[in-house]
Amino acid sequence: MSDKRQQNPTIYDHSQLDPNIKHSRLYNEDLAPLPPHERTWGWFSIFNVWSNDIQSLFGYTLAASLFLSYGLSGWWVMAAIICAGFIVMLMVNLTGNPSVKYGIPFPVLIRASLGINGANLPAVLRAIIGIFWYGVQTYFASTAVAILLTLIIGGSDATLLGLNSTAWIAFVIVWLFQIMLFWAGIEPIKHFLNWAGPLVYVVMVVLMGMIWYQSGDKLLPAISSIFTSNSNYDGNQLQAFTAIVGTMVAYFAAVVINFGDFSRFLRSERDMKLGNLIGLPINMFFFSFIALVITAGTLVVFGEALTNPSDIVERVNAVPLTVVAALTFFAATVGINMVANFIPPAYDLANLFPKHISFRKGGLITAIIAFFVGGLWLSFISKIGIVGFVNAIGAVIAPFFGILVVDYYLIKRQHIDMNDLFSDKPTGAYYYYKGWNIRGLIAFTIGALFSIATILVPVLTKLEGYGFLMGAAIGGIVYWLLMRPYAVSPTVVVES
Repeated sequence: MSDKRQQNPTIYDHSQLDPNIKHSRLYNEDLAPLPPHERTWGWFSIFNVWSNDIQSLFGYTLAASLFLSYGLSGWWVMAAIICAGFIVMLMVNLTGNPSVKYGIPFPVLIRASLGINGANLPAVLRAIIGIFWYGVQTYFASTAVAILLTLIIGGSDATLLGLNSTAWIAFVIVWLFQIMLFWAGIEPIKHFLNWAGPLVYVVMVVLMGMIWYQSGDKLLPAISSIFTSNSNYDGNQLQAFTAIVGTMVAYFAAVVINFGDFSRFLRSERDMKLGNLIGLPINMFFFSFIALVITAGTLVVFGEALTNPSDIVERVNAVPLTVVAALTFFAATVGINMVANFIPPAYDLANLFPKHISFRKGGLITAIIAFFVGGLWLSFISKIGIVGFVNAIGAVIAPFFGILVVDYYLIKRQHIDMNDLFSDKPTGAYYYYKGWNIRGLIAFTIGALFSIATILVPVLTKLEGYGFLMGAAIGGIVYWLLMRPYAVSPTVVVES
């Protein structure tokens, strides 16, 4: 047993791997278990994954929209956002732990639940969602760059798909920059996140201070009442509160599902839990307070709610702040685009054809398709409605959370056979029926139908915002009922 293994017994002993798995069609170097000596991430890296996600332009816009949509006091909306942070923290601790232990990404881990071929279903769905978000976030990041370009070269009146020529140049610049950053590898991405996350906080605090100063003594009284008058929400206050919690959880849904894509780089489970604690509930406390003050302040100062930080910076009309803020918002949004919307689809696409699609090829495919999504965001896709859009996306993949967690902790008892994960032999533990776990597919279908119904069926619209949590719960319960006869005995010794 290696020294590293003795120091951290929760990490899988890679000496148990069969050398022959390298010849399997299910194997490539990007999907292979990551040995302990190649793991360089600590708690600060995970904290910055969340700080970039929460403080991205899209994340801020969503939070500001929630303050305006439900007719609650700003303090209650803030409390709901923090509550969501605790829920997401608990969920990612569950999905991240197996990848910390075994060093494998999400599409490989889910093979244990749905089969070596069945794993392609969640991988494809997650890839589609990631590519979609990648295009949207690329557009949002480009709005910050467009501010800088407008200062330098000016704007243009002619538009194509809602974007003028300056905006299109900014969009292409951001798109190319992200490809180059991705191509540089995981370590440069980590370093990029580690400075982008803290820097955006500095800018947001400065922006909050300026808005607060301009609002004067009108701001704090306004926070309790200014959001309650113009809402069309017809539910009661408890329903509004829980709907906000559900919507924020759904916003993180894609990262919750594939958190193993990042936790596999961590040195220990302790680093993961500490990073999640600081990065989610604690971070969301400060972030939601900043968003609360700024959103209320724009209503007081400008007479209208501005939900995009780029628009707020333009209104403040301070050139030094405009330059610094634009660069910072750009960095934060690019940062989360890397970890939430670029890296996961790259793994997911590589999992489809491991011998033909590498991690980098998967990333290029992601970028090319997402270019068209981002280009159509302003003129078409954004018209769908941002809150309903987030809820619907979360609902689609919700059952996979329940299935993965129930399978790993209750059925497999936290023990996975690494060699069988990469084996396509009918005798393999995860071959099931022709590579598909039919019981897992049934659980997914039932959970997904119910969670999608909460978005699409009028009589169930009162459950708005709960789609992800309910779909995850139903998928997990159905999976447990169907797979319980195949559960590993708790008396089995899972690690030597």
